[in-house]
Amino acid sequence: MKDVGLALDRTQPLPLYYQTYEVLRSQLANGIWKVGDFLPPIPDLASRFSVSVVTIRQALDLLRQDGLVCSERGRGTSVLAGKVGVRPLDLKSKVSDLIRLYEDDSPEQEPLDEGLALPVLSESDFNLCKSYFFIKRAHVREGIRYCLITLHIEEELFRRNEADFRQRLALTVLFESVNVKIGRVWQTLTIEKADHQVAASLKILPGDPVARVKRYITDSSNGLIYFAEAYNRHDCVQYRMELKV
Repeated sequence: MKDVGLALDRTQPLPLYYQTYEVLRSQLANGIWKVGDFLPPIPDLASRFSVSVVTIRQALDLLRQDGLVCSERGRGTSVLAGKVGVRPLDLKSKVSDLIRLYEDDSPEQEPLDEGLALPVLSESDFNLCKSYFFIKRAHVREGIRYCLITLHIEEELFRRNEADFRQRLALTVLFESVNVKIGRVWQTLTIEKADHQVAASLKILPGDPVARVKRYITDSSNGLIYFAEAYNRHDCVQYRMELKV
């Protein structure tokens, strides 16, 4: 039987059941158990984590909600096929790579809010357009919300391609548009703690780490035609950077 015990940090405010869940989820993602394997019995897990059986049951409930395990009466908790974690979003550093990534990516899109509003930005090395249409939505894969994104698109551009912007990933639509001359494209990435609103949307705990990505696209006149702000679950994003030798 695999040794899965790990000391939990009892000094931090994060509940023990959630710490246990994170450890087990990480070990599942790392392949400690194969598909079809059974996890150790609940009393054994409680002993190894030095927590109560109630705490273990709460942690297993979260794993079941993620679609990672299922419980069978009289048999135990087994690892589900094809459900070992959400495919991580690989943040690209070249526009062509980014477009190629989104061409192969087709998550479910769950609309949350929309309307007319200017993006709230402190940067000043570009010009804001007169009006923007914003769309707030969640990206979902295998039943898990892994990204909360708010798009601000220059209104005339949005109206010309409204059906596509609503049904497809916006970045791909933007670069396919023949009426737009792209000037600059850049993005920033910061690691932050989820506030209550982000945590509720991504179904994580307040204070959990999230990757906050801001993406900017200007036209040839340096007008900001596209701004996206995305919050990604920490376990669903990775940044790969090639180092020159």
